Amino acid sequence: MATPAISARQMFAQEARQPERDLDLARAALLAAKEQYPGIAVEQYLARLDQLAEEVKDRLADETAPLVVLEELTRCLFERNGFRGNKEAYYDPRNSFLNDVLDRRLGIPITLGIVMLEVGWRLRLPLEGVNFPHHFLVRFHGDALDLLIDPFESGRARYEDQAQELLDRVYGGKVRLKESFLRKATKRDVLARMLNNLKGVYLNAGDDARALAMVERMLILRPEGADEHRTRGVLLARLGRRDEAIDHLRRWALTAPPGQGLDRVRRLISRLERGGAPDDGEEA
Repeated sequence: MATPAISARQMFAQEARQPERDLDLARAALLAAKEQYPGIAVEQYLARLDQLAEEVKDRLADETAPLVVLEELTRCLFERNGFRGNKEAYYDPRNSFLNDVLDRRLGIPITLGIVMLEVGWRLRLPLEGVNFPHHFLVRFHGDALDLLIDPFESGRARYEDQAQELLDRVYGGKVRLKESFLRKATKRDVLARMLNNLKGVYLNAGDDARALAMVERMLILRPEGADEHRTRGVLLARLGRRDEAIDHLRRWALTAPPGQGLDRVRRLISRLERGGAPDDGEEA
């Protein structure tokens, strides 16, 4: 008997559930795109990241000083290969799919950051993600200094004490820097932020089916995510999957803390049980 074909969702789940040290960030990001792009050749895209790392190595010869390698990595990605932030169409969903970013060389901070991290790790650079508000960053964690690198701004580097400048650009001086803003992002954090961006893009476009798909992938990463469980229930209701929505929202309401929109969700459950539908303004 033939072995049943494994679905794109199952492939993503298998990779996403690996321990942090074993989780392949680029592979997981590409598998997250496989439902949207069923024919995606994951190994070919991973090979492109290998090729970018080899291009850097070829230019370095025997040089291994981390700061020199970092400088050459930045040149490779943003000068010679033309990766850049898509400022003209920031909310284009293609900016959040790693395969599209590698094809078009256009992205947003999170996906350009994944490219930089993956190529840098192949070069044994001490890089890590930083879940900075509104703007994902990459940290170079050197022996003598740390640098914050902005992949959306062609790899511009700043010292950590200059991070307030980035906040001021976005929030006009109304938000002060906190230590938590500079905390290391795990690979799961990076994937969750990428998927959350896509969820927001699809919600704003009124594409509830694709938004639901992103929420369900986020719940694979973090099954305990209370907000995403609520969102899933609302989206199921919007899509006419009433029985599933009622069951999901009931289970969410049993463990939800006060607040969190609990009263609103209970009213929605009651409306669905009477055969009604979500209000047009029901927030997912």
